Amino acid sequence: MPTTLTAFADVTTSDSALRRFLHGLPGVDAVGLEARAASLGTRSIKTTAKAFAIDLAISMIDLTTLEGADTPGKVRALSAKAVHPDPTDRGTPMTAAVCVYPDMVATAKAALHGADVKVASVATAFPAGRAALPVKLADTADAVAAGADEIDMVIDRGAFLAGRYLETYELIKAVKEACVRPDGSTARLKVIFETGELSTYDNIRRASWIGMIAGADFIKTSTGKVGVNATPANTLLMLEAVRDFKEQTGVQIGVKPAGGIRTTKDALKFLVLVNETAGADWLTSQWFRFGASSLLNDLLMQRQKLSTGRYSGPDYVTVD
Repeated sequence: MPTTLTAFADVTTSDSALRRFLHGLPGVDAVGLEARAASLGTRSIKTTAKAFAIDLAISMIDLTTLEGADTPGKVRALSAKAVHPDPTDRGTPMTAAVCVYPDMVATAKAALHGADVKVASVATAFPAGRAALPVKLADTADAVAAGADEIDMVIDRGAFLAGRYLETYELIKAVKEACVRPDGSTARLKVIFETGELSTYDNIRRASWIGMIAGADFIKTSTGKVGVNATPANTLLMLEAVRDFKEQTGVQIGVKPAGGIRTTKDALKFLVLVNETAGADWLTSQWFRFGASSLLNDLLMQRQKLSTGRYSGPDYVTVD
């Protein structure tokens, strides 16, 4: 197996070479993976550590609205919430980013007006990815030109599942190049696999390695638009992949589970997965994110309970 990024050039020279590499990866023990994810999910976090973990989780959220009915007013309200999640407590951390469709990037950028909150944009014909390559690249370039700090792209699951691995690699690489601005700075690229459509854990491992080799800054589970999104097991598998990739190359890549993470209890389980699998280096918004909307409200309610001793309830947080 290659041990440097330069060596990976050998496995991307042809579909057959990339297939040999990907099918040479160790097979995933599904029973063992799920058992380990379940075991780590039983760990409890108490008192001071819980307060720290809640603030950490808030700081890792990509606060998201990706609906056909999105309006500039909704995006501005979401951006205000990202900066001050709890208006009654200015000590509450900001979220990591606001994630919107490309046509809302400029609105979010203006609303955040210099706050330390990134603007992320989905692109490449999100969520299905069913568009020609020039359309996907134009979608990306438009979002970057509008001011997106981060791009969340989707792979062509049809190409991947048909075994066209090199095509998947080349798509990611081309989108990565489209993330470069004229001044040479680059929007960070998150690559969404839609793990619920990849059928097997082996496919999730293979997709993870394609994404990492192609230059992803983050690998991401899901769009949040299908029946099965982020799970502890598929996230654990992706955390193992980024850990192993860093050990081999020295290059650190982030992980973003998205979809279905709604409660503080869920979020803390994922943080335990990060710490116990990839390690403390990933316990920062630079390298781990939650793709979520409703999660923030539950974190805020639990934070208020810790500080006041009373459970505030949903009437004490804003409705997104």
